[in-house]
Amino acid sequence: MANTTTNKPPVIVKRNQYGLLEDKNVEYVFNEDGSINWRKMIKSEFLVANRDRTDETDISKLEDHELIILLGGLKDLASIRGFTSVSYKINKACSEYVCVSCSITWIPSYETGGETVTFEAVADAGLNNTEGFGQMYLAAIAENRAFCRAVRNFLRINIVAKEEIKNVKVSKPTPSVNSASPHIFLSKLMKEKKIEFQTIKSKMVKEEIDGASGWETVKDIPRLKMFEIIERLQKKK
Repeated sequence: MANTTTNKPPVIVKRNQYGLLEDKNVEYVFNEDGSINWRKMIKSEFLVANRDRTDETDISKLEDHELIILLGGLKDLASIRGFTSVSYKINKACSEYVCVSCSITWIPSYETGGETVTFEAVADAGLNNTEGFGQMYLAAIAENRAFCRAVRNFLRINIVAKEEIKNVKVSKPTPSVNSASPHIFLSKLMKEKKIEFQTIKSKMVKEEIDGASGWETVKDIPRLKMFEIIERLQKKK
């Protein structure tokens, strides 16, 4: 008889009647009114100085408006707070601008009176508020910005997220891969991933994308759809 293996997680996370984690590695910080001070629960590794506002590098000496919180820090807080779902909705999209709303359903806790709460935030990304390589991924950037804003606003964190700031220090993309010629970058990405054009076309036809059946080459793909396909291929291992 073949041996069987039972896989078990090293730690089983439990929450108490207040909706708080019973984990020795998580130390909650409370305000005088009994609410959680989520700002003080941000790990220092997820905070960096905003170099546009200060030359100081010691984050312990900086005010909130002089700091930037990294995406990983907000994901960490969201995980500690607890949520059941994260969903996104594209409110507007074109080749030069994307607006996305992020909706997060948070689990019940004593702070919400034991009720489930859904909180939503909106963010956008366009050629006027992004720089360099990021201009090729407006949908992904808008998505991350909306997520950061939803977490920050719900947890009452006034430190701006890195994803929300236009990075003026990033060099502009070369003409071959910028937002004016995404088909060139998509073609290179397809070659790297060893994916044929017909495979992408068939996938889009199956998803009932308008006009996909008439695509003959990569250049026939609408610009916005190219960005979406590029994003999907980037995530593909």
